[in-house]
Amino acid sequence: MCGAEVSALPEGMQRVRAELERLGHPHAPRLLDGAARTAQQAADALGIALGQIAKSIVFRRKSDDAAVLVVTSGDRRVDEKKVEAQLGAIARADADFVKARTGFSIGGVAPLAHAQPPVTLIDRELFRFDAIWAAAGHPHGVFELRPQDLERLTGAPVVDVVQVAG
Repeated sequence: MCGAEVSALPEGMQRVRAELERLGHPHAPRLLDGAARTAQQAADALGIALGQIAKSIVFRRKSDDAAVLVVTSGDRRVDEKKVEAQLGAIARADADFVKARTGFSIGGVAPLAHAQPPVTLIDRELFRFDAIWAAAGHPHGVFELRPQDLERLTGAPVVDVVQVAG
């Protein structure tokens, strides 16, 4: 990307791009033509399996009001009881909480470059895939990575946090 292309990116994507660059990640964020607010929209736009979308779900930990980010495979649902077993009681986070804590709007929450670092868990189901895609700080922004990159970039543990499929 040249300087003009970078400055044309939305602010959240610029933060993600800068953090990925700082951490030596080889894939820059890219803007999709249409919104990718849901995992299905992102998968359709990229022509990939739904499970290859690393969706970011934000909760609020009750004990200290910390943001809890669960990065899970797009074809799985988070089991809140499994998250609570790891981190204590949680509640759903509303859009204002998500924006204030992460600096991103729902539908564009990246797994890194947050306004305030969240407590993060990575769903082990993402490791079914060689390549995955995560939100890049904007509902139209995504970037490619491997599950191992996600672990390295965030420093988060890989755990079982999803409902049993079936």
